[in-house]
Amino acid sequence: YYSRERRVLTLEEAVRKMTSAPANRLRLLDRGLIREGFAADIVVFDPERIIDKATFMEPHQYAEGVEYVLVNGIIVVERGEHTKAKPGKVLKRP
Repeated sequence: YYSRERRVLTLEEAVRKMTSAPANRLRLLDRGLIREGFAADIVVFDPERIIDKATFMEPHQYAEGVEYVLVNGIIVVERGEHTKAKPGKVLKRP
């Protein structure tokens, strides 16, 4: 919304604010970037189709335009559908 429609942020700035910036703030040293040795948590999306469907009343709605999600290198969303895989884990700050 703030990137595509309002043009307040570039797409790159919006992605950074949702990935490496919070990982750095929380001192999650192996998260937030695509880099060798980092956790393979990756979202593949179409920036022209991405629509957040979650609301205050219904927060557990999947966004449209998300093609793939990998958590710890395991595909959990494939072609927009959840695979039922649960490779995530609770993270604790150092």
